[in-house]
Amino acid sequence: MGGVSVGGGVDCDVLVIGGGIVGLSTAHALSRLAPGTRVVVLEKESGPARHQTGRNSGVIHSGIYYRPGSLKARFAVSGAAEMVKFCAEHGIAHEVTGKLIVATEREELPRLHALVQRGRENGIPVRELGPAQISEYEPEVRGLAAIHVGSTGIVDYGRVTAQLAESSGAEIVYGGAVDLISRRASAVAVRTTSGLVVRARVLVNCAGLQCDRIARLAGDDPGMRIVPFRGEYYDLARPELVRGLVYPVPDPAFPFLGVHLTRGIGGGVHVGPNAVPALAREGYAWSTVRPRDIADELAWPGSWRMAARHWRYGTGEIHRSLSKQAFTRAVRRLLPAVTSADLHPAAAGVRAQAVLRDGTLVDDFLIRDAPRTVHVLNAPSPAATASLPIGREIATRALRTLGSA
Repeated sequence: MGGVSVGGGVDCDVLVIGGGIVGLSTAHALSRLAPGTRVVVLEKESGPARHQTGRNSGVIHSGIYYRPGSLKARFAVSGAAEMVKFCAEHGIAHEVTGKLIVATEREELPRLHALVQRGRENGIPVRELGPAQISEYEPEVRGLAAIHVGSTGIVDYGRVTAQLAESSGAEIVYGGAVDLISRRASAVAVRTTSGLVVRARVLVNCAGLQCDRIARLAGDDPGMRIVPFRGEYYDLARPELVRGLVYPVPDPAFPFLGVHLTRGIGGGVHVGPNAVPALAREGYAWSTVRPRDIADELAWPGSWRMAARHWRYGTGEIHRSLSKQAFTRAVRRLLPAVTSADLHPAAAGVRAQAVLRDGTLVDDFLIRDAPRTVHVLNAPSPAATASLPIGREIATRALRTLGSA
């Protein structure tokens, strides 16, 4: 690709695109695995953790939902323990609260029992509860049965990311989006919209909502597209109704966990999210519309195939987005005492969901190697929980590439 020269040597050993928790965990891991490695991180926003990392419910996930042996299962289980240790070492407020996963309908009971088995296969402490035992944990929550997962916790991932940035020793450059990448046999050169050019021996793509575009800028076909799903939250006006974390039984056909109740590190209770198609990759409200993002999505065959397969589920999510009463009804399945007046709109997030050409929603972390490049192409929840082991995996791949370059 023309326009960027790769002559004149290199400015760093590893260049990371993306200042979210995965990108900065990678920079942190590089400094631990190979001290002295010169690392630069490019982030288009004015600070770290401005998108997925800083706009989630702050849960340290246990790993109970994920297929045994998958990257999500392995990295979430080990990552949860590492995250607690990291926060303790750096004085970051956190709490291991445990959580309930509650079945409110009979047809959910087989899925709940399957989660018990999956949790045990993943080495996670799980306790099965009847209705009376649910009330011992959460007096206002109603259900037919539940499981208590003891290793779940809460934290502010924005604080974690800021600490990773400080501890990494990397040079972090804010305020310029990558608009050109030139990859040659000897180096990779990257230009940003601010006019900065950085040359590196290895490129790491941790661009989250923009990761497929960065892959294509580098000359690689990622084989997927990011389809953005907005998660809409409410704050609970009566936080005393919920002691900890309460989740419904998820539908295994989707990578979303359903509307849940999460007591945050500051004491407030978040309710949500639902998951609706966003009209922009960074579309945190229905009013945010970016024609280029919509055109990209419509041009991808997988988007149409996904919609044809899951339109009923999507219709329900959109209905809950547009109707507060419908959202309230979904919450009342778990928490009958809640009213519409108890729910106050809160900041939304957008999930970067990778969709394959055949319409499949990628359900595991997806990391691919290319010449002088490592692409992270699917890293939604529980990526924040799993960020320390994910960062090590990406850093190990980058160092392997560096060693063979």
